[in-house]
Amino acid sequence: MKEALNLDDYIRRVPDFPKKGVLFYDITSILTEPKAFNYCIETMAEMYRGKSIDAIAAIEARGFVFAAPFAFRMGIPLILIRKKGKLPGKILSKKYSLEYAEAEIEIHCEDVPRGGRVLLMDDLIATGGTLNAARGLIADCGATVPEIFGVVSLPFLGYEKALAPTPVRTLISYDSE
Repeated sequence: MKEALNLDDYIRRVPDFPKKGVLFYDITSILTEPKAFNYCIETMAEMYRGKSIDAIAAIEARGFVFAAPFAFRMGIPLILIRKKGKLPGKILSKKYSLEYAEAEIEIHCEDVPRGGRVLLMDDLIATGGTLNAARGLIADCGATVPEIFGVVSLPFLGYEKALAPTPVRTLISYDSE
């Protein structure tokens, strides 16, 4: 049985990163505490046990850290969504807007189960821009995203609007800066 744990105790806050006025919620401190990391993976497994999920797709790079043990534990494939230029071979890409720039992510469509249900995840959900682009890539590859998962969410940054109508679940949510 999983031990109850206050995940907030394991999330480091870094003021003025990556720029002045921003409070950065750093999940790397979860990774340095095996008890907290295990709690995340076990809770995810409990949340999705018995659900109809054919694969999990994760956003580079911290999303991979949580998605890989979860995929292994659940016995489902892991699909990598990477920054432009990081995947070899035939890829599908999508550009999207960030707060002050544009970015591009890529996927191998052959990794996506055609007609399948793919859980999409990242470590932290803020504005939802990257996840929205990733959801579009998965759809373009012929699968659906029934739900989006994040370890941490910052709803005050408005991700719910960007990701609607797809349900979003997280382990911990911070409602204000």
